[in-house]
Amino acid sequence: MTVCLKRAYEPPAGSDGCRVLVDRIWPRGVARDKAAIDLWLKDIAPSTELRKGLHSDTVGWGEFRRAYLAELKQHREELRPLAEQARRGRVTLLFASRDERRNNAVVLKEYLERLGARYS
Repeated sequence: MTVCLKRAYEPPAGSDGCRVLVDRIWPRGVARDKAAIDLWLKDIAPSTELRKGLHSDTVGWGEFRRAYLAELKQHREELRPLAEQARRGRVTLLFASRDERRNNAVVLKEYLERLGARYS
């Protein structure tokens, strides 16, 4: 299974495979026609309250991770095709956050890898 992470502000590359935007809000300043986004899964992004809590530091990383994993469980069937696609080829999850280590795409990658392993 190949799931990669990349900031939405980085230019597309041929090695990205299927490019999936995983934020609820379109990244500011990113032109839609140049973004080369294959799929926008805004419904699987963290809830507004959870996203705002992480960005304002009222929700710590561990709490965010646990809460977002719980939210993702509600989208299991919706995410299964994405996990299957990642088993067949590369999927790059795109995110806007400046923090490349602590963002929703990191948690989603972990969840997809678990989901994909479960259905292998």
